[in-house]
Amino acid sequence: MASVISASRFTFSISNSLRLCWNARVWLPSSICLRSWNWNSISFSSASMSESGESNSVLPLDDGGAKAEEAADVLVQYVVLRRDLIDSWPLGSVVTQGCHASVSAIWLNKDDPHTSEYCSPQNIDSMHKVTLEVKGETQIVNLSEKLKANSIVHKLWVEQPENIPTCLASKPYPKSVVSPFFKKLKL
Repeated sequence: MASVISASRFTFSISNSLRLCWNARVWLPSSICLRSWNWNSISFSSASMSESGESNSVLPLDDGGAKAEEAADVLVQYVVLRRDLIDSWPLGSVVTQGCHASVSAIWLNKDDPHTSEYCSPQNIDSMHKVTLEVKGETQIVNLSEKLKANSIVHKLWVEQPENIPTCLASKPYPKSVVSPFFKKLKL
């Protein structure tokens, strides 16, 4: 096991099977601790983190390799709004549509392990959302069909009683899994 020690009060250990970090008085999964990590403050040490006192060696990490791996696996929810509505509706109304879709996607998938982790008390203050846009109704319906065809769970919000598809939100997924489906959309 390799140990990494920061100048801050947080410490985490890296192993092939489990990643943990020491945060105040408890061990937490690294996915919780590393999200708010200041990567510029990391220094490496061969000091042991185990209670048994065994010595550990440091695994070499390339410049940002672990950071890139962690960033790729961060849980993220994508929200896609229609540009034509942003231009023609009051901004608050469009934002509300995105909120409806986001909450609905979370609630409909509340028993999903990724959703549970995304909404856990440890992560509630560090949720990752990406808000994107499509040109209009045709594009949002096509995106929804593409996501369905690839088994990407999402909610296409259809405003009632007008029956207008206004936006779309995915359930939380690891970024590496879901980002390819949204990469061509504008921020």
